[in-house]
Amino acid sequence: MKPRVSVITLGVDDLERSLRFYRDGLGLNTEGIIGKEFEHGAVVFFELQSGLNLALWPRKSIAHDSGLTLSPPSPTGLSIGHNVSSKAEVDEVMGQARDAGAKIVKPPHDTLWGGYAGYFQDPDLHLWEVVWNPQLLPKE
Repeated sequence: MKPRVSVITLGVDDLERSLRFYRDGLGLNTEGIIGKEFEHGAVVFFELQSGLNLALWPRKSIAHDSGLTLSPPSPTGLSIGHNVSSKAEVDEVMGQARDAGAKIVKPPHDTLWGGYAGYFQDPDLHLWEVVWNPQLLPKE
């Protein structure tokens, strides 16, 4: 398999609420909800960086499309790492997430491996790690 991940889809329980969190609270750009004309089609896309998109899709729609039974959310099943350029930016993004309504799971702190990181959960309990890793600085 060639590494061609282009969309990360998060299952959400309330598409409007999650749209507000990511668009209004975190400042991600989007065209809003599209696909409402199709049953199980309503979805939101955000371009994260060139070639990578974040999608929000109702968990019920994912269950329908995949054929899997709808199950309770599992916050520890996946975490999304958001790498930033400095410790100050970790604090800034964590504050922005808190102000948008995120639950701060673990405040920013120095890590045992020489970085600085904190965790928050979005309204659907998805776990995000905001991290400054001196070994993996993002390309600006």
